[in-house]
Amino acid sequence: MLETWIPRLGVRGVVVADDEAARSPLARAAMTLCVPPEVPVRIVPLVELDAAALAALPEPVLVLVRDVAGLVEATRHGLAPTTARRLNLGNVHYSPGRKAVTPSVFITAEELAQLQALAAAGFEVEARAIPSDAPAGIEQLVRAFRAAK
Repeated sequence: MLETWIPRLGVRGVVVADDEAARSPLARAAMTLCVPPEVPVRIVPLVELDAAALAALPEPVLVLVRDVAGLVEATRHGLAPTTARRLNLGNVHYSPGRKAVTPSVFITAEELAQLQALAAAGFEVEARAIPSDAPAGIEQLVRAFRAAK
């Protein structure tokens, strides 16, 4: 699905901010394979994310984090509505305690509260797996969470 976002957004680089991926040669190799060879990919631990510096680059960069906790942590490293207005949840995998809010996004009540706080801070929070999907905004995510079993 990443291969559909890169041309749509016109990004010239990808930064994966994820502690587990940064430690795993296998994960780094797999993530690099999902990106066209002309688009550089950097995989760094979350603490090395410098969102303000990335936002200042002349070319757009796509920043990927693993989950909602990663988004919250990224705000401690410069991610702000002024550096990245829109936060898209593409895929957040199922685990016990999570409810489906879209076919590809599963969240807990705590994660929903964190997303609502990010939206209140000025981020545009949406969920969609691929660009051609209709985006589900924070209000839709709240309604879907409340309706989920």
